Amino acid sequence: MINELDGVDWASMHHAYGPADEVPVWLRQMGSTDPEVRDKALGDFYSAAHHQGDVYPCTVASLPFLFHMAEDPATPDRASIIELLVSIGRESMDCDAEAVYFTPDGTESTAHVDGVALMRRSADVFVRRVADPEPSVRRAAIGGLGLFLDDGDRAVEILCGRLSAEDGMVERLLVVRTMADLALRLPAAHASAIAWLGTLADDPKTSPDIRLAALVHRARCAPQDIEDDVVPTAIELLRRLTTPAPESGPGGEERRSGSGECACTAAAESPADQNVPPQVAHAFEALERHNRVHAPTTSLLRTFHEVLDSDVPERTALLTEQLRSPDRATRYDAIAMAQDLIGSRRGDHFELVVLIAHCLLPDDPYTAAVAAESLGSLASLAQPAREALAAYVAGQRAAHGSDVWATPKPLLRRAHQEAVLALARLGDLRALPDLLTALDRDVDAWRVVQVAGGLRPAAGELLPRLTRRLAGADFSPQWPGTGAGALVSALAELRDPAAVPAVTDAVTTAVRHEEWRTAASALGALASFGRAAASASDVIRPLAEAEDVGLRMAATAALWDLEGDPETVVPRLHDLLDSHCRHEAADALGRIGPPAETVLPRLRQMLTAGYEWTRVHAAAALWDIGGEAEAPAVVETLLGAWESNGATSNHVLACLGRMGPAAAPALPRIRTELALSRRSGRFGSIANDEDLQCACRAIVARFA
Repeated sequence: MINELDGVDWASMHHAYGPADEVPVWLRQMGSTDPEVRDKALGDFYSAAHHQGDVYPCTVASLPFLFHMAEDPATPDRASIIELLVSIGRESMDCDAEAVYFTPDGTESTAHVDGVALMRRSADVFVRRVADPEPSVRRAAIGGLGLFLDDGDRAVEILCGRLSAEDGMVERLLVVRTMADLALRLPAAHASAIAWLGTLADDPKTSPDIRLAALVHRARCAPQDIEDDVVPTAIELLRRLTTPAPESGPGGEERRSGSGECACTAAAESPADQNVPPQVAHAFEALERHNRVHAPTTSLLRTFHEVLDSDVPERTALLTEQLRSPDRATRYDAIAMAQDLIGSRRGDHFELVVLIAHCLLPDDPYTAAVAAESLGSLASLAQPAREALAAYVAGQRAAHGSDVWATPKPLLRRAHQEAVLALARLGDLRALPDLLTALDRDVDAWRVVQVAGGLRPAAGELLPRLTRRLAGADFSPQWPGTGAGALVSALAELRDPAAVPAVTDAVTTAVRHEEWRTAASALGALASFGRAAASASDVIRPLAEAEDVGLRMAATAALWDLEGDPETVVPRLHDLLDSHCRHEAADALGRIGPPAETVLPRLRQMLTAGYEWTRVHAAAALWDIGGEAEAPAVVETLLGAWESNGATSNHVLACLGRMGPAAAPALPRIRTELALSRRSGRFGSIANDEDLQCACRAIVARFA
């Protein structure tokens, strides 16, 4: 019984949780002999007392109880309890000891400080448990030595002993990592820990996995001392460590790689629950895949990439070796690391894209799927993989039939669909047959809607299918990127005026259902057709008086694009500058240009707004309407906003690009931007950053 445990401060527990009979049942069930009860109780603890890593007073009050369980040999699955303790301690240490934190009910909390103090007082628990007979317990406890033991000499001595005592690769790698954690936390232990890591890294008699770990963590502890031979040495050790893995045929049967078990199973790709929207199921499956690790060296190599940071050539050399590895697990995990480098750093990524494309192997749909998905995320940078994607798609259709898009085999289906979508994002018409199959058979058609707009030459075949779906679409609120709104966006991207009647009907239907956001989206689509959508004016005009501000804004902007009458729309847009749609109103006024000059005084006032986005939209409209006379204030405002919020950069550069010679004062900032290695632009996305660089180069070239 819980109240019979010795050493637990039940007064604190009851103060944190309530009377004894109100102590959460899941806390009492964490030591249950029933695995299902125990697992649920542990999950409940994470949800209630350690949610997303938070540390509350009740979390700290539970620590003596958790330490008691960790020490009691009768406790089932003590490793999970120790992992929980380490997690609580790590999160407590990550908090600022001088900062003030509050509980969800607004009470000031010192739980993070109290938690660290208690973990350090109880550090001997981890010392004892790293010598536990059970490997999983030792594995869980090792990290606690680096985090909580304050006697540096003692911690170094224990860790040195553990390396020689352990024979498991995972445990040995953890010992090396923990030594580095200790060196980074305790200055007194830094020199001896670094020396130990250096000895291991340079010892040819030490196994390559430990030498690689020591090399990486020595660099992690002293990144300023990384020498030119570190990456080549790491590559050579990785080459010695990874050996060819036995491969099996298609279907995703489990394989064991040369460097550890590869969790590549068909069971992991189970069909989605029929009661869950497919988009939601897809998102959760993607999240689960993102957290998988297939090779024991993956965590180590990720750490190495973090240490190398902005050194793109060195990271590229390392990733080249990873992606060429004979070990399937190493190759698989390298794809995400390569995607991360390409997505976060500028540079010549041609070879990495080609190597990812080499992972599109017909007999390995598990790896092919993640390779195709990665290529699909790279925007225009995936161009070097175009032919490999097309060949993979054609090969799968030839091998498995023209309806392979809808195959019931989960791994094969996902791999093929991801390759088709990546090809479509490149605007390649060789993706079209599968897109038509999806739309005609209504199999994962929601995925097609997201990419169909990029295939404008195929509008003749796609448009009737999309408009039929729009006519039968559910106009109730949908998950983002689905439903009527997604269909309307796809039709707008195709830019075929034949879609105007269907989109006009969508406006009417959305208004009838009072789905104002969907109606506004459809109005934006009509506006993109310009004068070709003039037939919709009678539907749009009354909506310019709508009570909903967003709908009114969209309708007013559409009237300008369809009719081009400034006398009708400028007064309305002027009024909308005082609404939450002020940015959209400023943009619309900018498109009108000089005929909207009556709004210039209001736009000048907006240049002093506290929100940088408001200043950017106002400045751009001010230039488009007032021209040269407004240039000094516009450039100053744009550069100030860019400096305070880098996410504004795409909007800033778009305006500077229209300003011609008047943009000259911005040249130093533009050249500084081009010299950066990290990606920027809105959301830090590849597409936005590539557009940003293109805009910067165009402006610089103009002044050359």
